Amino acid sequence: MSQPTVMKPTTWFDALHLCQQQGKGYVLVTLLATAGSTPRNGGSKMLVCDDSSYDTIGGGHLEFEIIKQARSLLANNATTQKVEHYPLSSKLGQCCGGATNVLFEVFTQHTQYLAIYGAGHVSQALVPILAQLPLQIRWIDNRQEMLDDIAKTTQPNNVKLQASEHPADTITTLPSAAWVLIMTHNHQLDFDLVAAALSREDVDFVGMIGSDTKARRFRTRLEHRDFQQTQIERLVSPVGMLDIPGKRPIEVAVSIAAQLIHRLAPEKASHTQQKQAWRDNKQLMQSLVIPE
Repeated sequence: MSQPTVMKPTTWFDALHLCQQQGKGYVLVTLLATAGSTPRNGGSKMLVCDDSSYDTIGGGHLEFEIIKQARSLLANNATTQKVEHYPLSSKLGQCCGGATNVLFEVFTQHTQYLAIYGAGHVSQALVPILAQLPLQIRWIDNRQEMLDDIAKTTQPNNVKLQASEHPADTITTLPSAAWVLIMTHNHQLDFDLVAAALSREDVDFVGMIGSDTKARRFRTRLEHRDFQQTQIERLVSPVGMLDIPGKRPIEVAVSIAAQLIHRLAPEKASHTQQKQAWRDNKQLMQSLVIPE
């Protein structure tokens, strides 16, 4: 099954939007001020990720060193700002003869990994909502034809479709701290997925769609499979905010999305830090001058 073609951003602005959508860390590089001859004027920007860079602040050895510095800062996994002065002739061996102050704005993003099992009506209503959050979504089903139909429409960059003949086997391939959302068309498959997910202590969330009766039966079956009570209690079922009424796919989807948004709430602190970083850097940009 082929994935929809995704165009690589050509500007730092488009790349920033993509990184925020994917929850990916990045460094925004800005030439604050320049003196003499420099590759580009003050205000020029580029964006650097751990595996790619977008746009340019002039190329050459200056850009090479800036990308290297940006990735070094990104590796520290801390939202921060740093300004460095680059005299082009002496520090970088370039013939421009000018100088520039470079602002590095480091934004670390926590990307929560979510595996959704089942491509039915509820998940088709749910995924477009969740794709707008800082989540990496892996959407898995054993019905190739259904995923092929979904793949015909443009999918957000943070959603990856996967067809698997035995979906429960993919649980072992999920990263540590992943969330698992189980909503397939088959109760036995749901149970196999629940058992596989609860067997991994490092899976942070296991949610399953269904009724109270289904949840009770599953918990009883897990007890008969010698699961510990502490493991069984990790199963969130019925999944969703139960005070949100309605049984239509979109109503159930909103209920589940609300619960996951609530679990993402700690990320608001990081977002507040980023907003403060922009305000701090605006003041910084206004005060900095190139040393003589």
